[in-house]
Amino acid sequence: MTVAAIVLVPDVETALSDADGEPAIRRLIHVAWAGGALPIVVVAPAEASPLAPTTADLPVVIANAAPGQAPGIAWFALGLRAAARAVTETSAGLLWPFRHAWVDPETVTSLVEAHGAAPDRILRPAFRGQPGFPILVPAALESRLGALPGLHAEEAVASLVAEGVPLRVLELGDPGIAHDISTPRASLPGYQGPEEPAAGPPPEWNADLAARVERSADSKP
Repeated sequence: MTVAAIVLVPDVETALSDADGEPAIRRLIHVAWAGGALPIVVVAPAEASPLAPTTADLPVVIANAAPGQAPGIAWFALGLRAAARAVTETSAGLLWPFRHAWVDPETVTSLVEAHGAAPDRILRPAFRGQPGFPILVPAALESRLGALPGLHAEEAVASLVAEGVPLRVLELGDPGIAHDISTPRASLPGYQGPEEPAAGPPPEWNADLAARVERSADSKP
């Protein structure tokens, strides 16, 4: 079970702009890789040639959208298919607009862990109650996404949820979830981190046995 990062880049020029000392797209790829996303697929227009030299030394697959195809959920579905070709065990994709380059690697790790505990759910991170990106979408929904080609990412996710696909919102305390590169990194609110493991509290191994031993000890004279 692996979770791919599907990075949507409709604006190549901005993706190559500076984000705290490096191109935004490179920063985002480093975050995805450090957080455990695999593979990393960058979906861009067919004429996005400047991306190739900028990411040539990074572990990414570039998928080019068809000429004239508007950015939206169709780009994400294209990225999911490319991810499945690269890694057949891909079970979900992180729907990740490139402008959200301030996301912390721990957010990626938390989403991957939560997916393992609930593989059929859409998972959306939040910061102080504000939902943001990246959104984890199970790969099994790819065909249903293909039927929503004209919708933007959030619209398509909302449509799936309205149809009954379960959604879990995770409060992860990462300002990069809600603030994109239009906010300078130095101006971001403080990172808080998740209050508990995204996959839920760890099991209390042998809790029943321990309780029986304790009751037995208490009953002795």
